[in-house]
Amino acid sequence: MPLRINTNLSALSVGRQLGRNVQAVEKPLERLSTGLRINRAADDAAGLSVREGLRAELSGLRASVSNATQATNLVQTAESSLSEVNTILLRMRELAVQSASSSFTDSDRGSLQAEFAQLTSEIDRIAGATVFNTQTLLTGFGNSVDPTSSAVATSNLTGVNRVSLSGAPAGTFTFADSAGDNEVTLSNGTLSQTLKLGTVLDGGSVATGTQVVANFDRLGIQVTLAGPQVSSATGQFSDGDLNGTEIVIQEGTGGTFQVGSTDAAVNRLEVSIPDLKATGTELNLGGVNVTSLSTSQSAITSVDSAITRVAQERGNLGATQNRLNFAVSFTENQIEKIAASESSISDADIAAEVTELTRAQLLAQVGAAILAQANVQPQTALVLLASQDIGAFAAR
Repeated sequence: MPLRINTNLSALSVGRQLGRNVQAVEKPLERLSTGLRINRAADDAAGLSVREGLRAELSGLRASVSNATQATNLVQTAESSLSEVNTILLRMRELAVQSASSSFTDSDRGSLQAEFAQLTSEIDRIAGATVFNTQTLLTGFGNSVDPTSSAVATSNLTGVNRVSLSGAPAGTFTFADSAGDNEVTLSNGTLSQTLKLGTVLDGGSVATGTQVVANFDRLGIQVTLAGPQVSSATGQFSDGDLNGTEIVIQEGTGGTFQVGSTDAAVNRLEVSIPDLKATGTELNLGGVNVTSLSTSQSAITSVDSAITRVAQERGNLGATQNRLNFAVSFTENQIEKIAASESSISDADIAAEVTELTRAQLLAQVGAAILAQANVQPQTALVLLASQDIGAFAAR
């Protein structure tokens, strides 16, 4: 091997390896300081892409948990107010029962009516004052039935007394009701549900003086079907009456809670609260009074209907709270599993990185020692030059 002093090839080779060893020390140091295996795209391009997708999903899921928690608080606010409304209605029923007895005079009923009217006004006040984050809840919250487009909601010929919503999405729902099979199907073109009514119908019709609630729970719609009243033969539901009729649900203000991380219907929970003022169409107590014996007797039935309606709505809100609680539990489980996957891709293995750091540090130290030896190697030429000087001196 030639001996050169102008270019030290050994030192260059050792220096190149030493540079690599120093870089090898820097990478585990960076990972140990950040706790991440992937600090830039060059560390793992494919892993970075997967990690960012998982992080986006995690952030959405955490936000949806917060949404569900806030939604629970909103629903609890509405339900708590309805609890007070229910207490007021019980007092109003007590007054109506008292006033319906001939042991009271019209003068006595005037005193009872004064309290009865005040209680009616208080229900209206509570409905208007039940507010969550500037949104009034008990005067209509969420989607509602469009009365101008939904003939089924107003027609007496079909025997439909009421259409109630408990989270139904906006859209047009159409009935399929073939005569003779005692089944009713309701569909919006995407979702459908069929109910068998044979066990609750009397010869294919709703019995006189009774009501049947067709609860399309998967769609969030309850349809109350009525039989003829004792004094009237109109408005009776019979199997086949609803065929082809529609319920048009219009989108209202509020009532939609995002409880998932993507823009999909399965990640949204719809809540509908009707107008529950005493003077509204749901409770229908605006013209009810206890000023006479006959009106007091009628008031008992009216207040009973209002109590039943409030209880139904409280039940709907309670079911919604349970759904929100399940949604939180389900989402938190998802967060845990996705976070574990993101961690396995992104986080540094501390034990492995410490081992790699120790190895790289040792190689860097050895490289530095070898470089020192390589730099000494050209000094061999000085020995040759020195021996040349000694030989020339001896020749003289």
